[in-house]
Amino acid sequence: MDVVKEILTKIKAYQTIIIHRHQRPDPDAIGSQVGLAEILRASFPNKKIYQAGGSVEGLEFLAEMDEVSDETYQGALVIVTDTANSPRISDERYHLGAELIKIDHHPNDDPYGDIVWVNTKASSCSEIIADFYHLNEDELIMSSNAARLLYAGIIGDTGRFLYPATTPHTLEVAAELRTYEFNAAELTRELEQIPMNVAKLAGYVYQNIEVDDYGAAKVVLPQALLKEYGIVDSETAAIVSLPGVIDEVLAWGIFVEQPEGYYRVRLRSKGPVINELAKEHHGGGHPLASGANAKNQEEIDAIYNEIKQLCKEFKNNS
Repeated sequence: MDVVKEILTKIKAYQTIIIHRHQRPDPDAIGSQVGLAEILRASFPNKKIYQAGGSVEGLEFLAEMDEVSDETYQGALVIVTDTANSPRISDERYHLGAELIKIDHHPNDDPYGDIVWVNTKASSCSEIIADFYHLNEDELIMSSNAARLLYAGIIGDTGRFLYPATTPHTLEVAAELRTYEFNAAELTRELEQIPMNVAKLAGYVYQNIEVDDYGAAKVVLPQALLKEYGIVDSETAAIVSLPGVIDEVLAWGIFVEQPEGYYRVRLRSKGPVINELAKEHHGGGHPLASGANAKNQEEIDAIYNEIKQLCKEFKNNS
């Protein structure tokens, strides 16, 4: 039995299903998690389907989480979407269920779960969930809200189809989702809109970005600056892609100081592979989009020097 049929068999076998995603969710985390939940609710109205996890951090217009008791996990099937590493799963009770399924599109460095379905060629986990529906169309129902959520996840993780992970199949899936009744233009606006304080932070990023001769760039956002602008860490996600529109920039890191004193590192690239660098600094992710951590200024400098070296090698070999 292939993994897709095995997952459907498990779903059909359980009365209670609890779906998790990663901490600090992005549109794909919410889209894949709640998109799957909505498909299962439409397909199996007699089952109890829950979406679990902490705060959705500004994505309330997409969906909100359910209150799930510890007792609910007893004898339940747990599914985790869009989460490469088990420590990043939002709500550590995911392990209390009877069985665990991992569905993801990140490199499978942490193959947790009883069943694992990882497709690193997919643009997003939402694309995988849409594929799961299409591969089981005779037994599953796609609702308009599920289509809306999956579409949000796809456009979120592809940067509105800008990033290299966008394939012809991605566009086919997105086109099919658009046939359902939801306001795609309004959804895109909601995903793109930023508050004034974040817009002002974008100005700071452009004024203070450091770029070397090979296109390696960095921006450091200290806590004092975030407090000055009235910004929390989750809101900095809106400015991560900004250096990419600068033609001289090839790969970059945005270093966001946390209240605890360490730095959350958001890494992006137009060519050099950066996920191995991220793994060396307590992180990981995709070849061109990863995250890491830096404990202090010394580690920030080390990461930036590694980005410089990657950009230099990439340009010399191009």
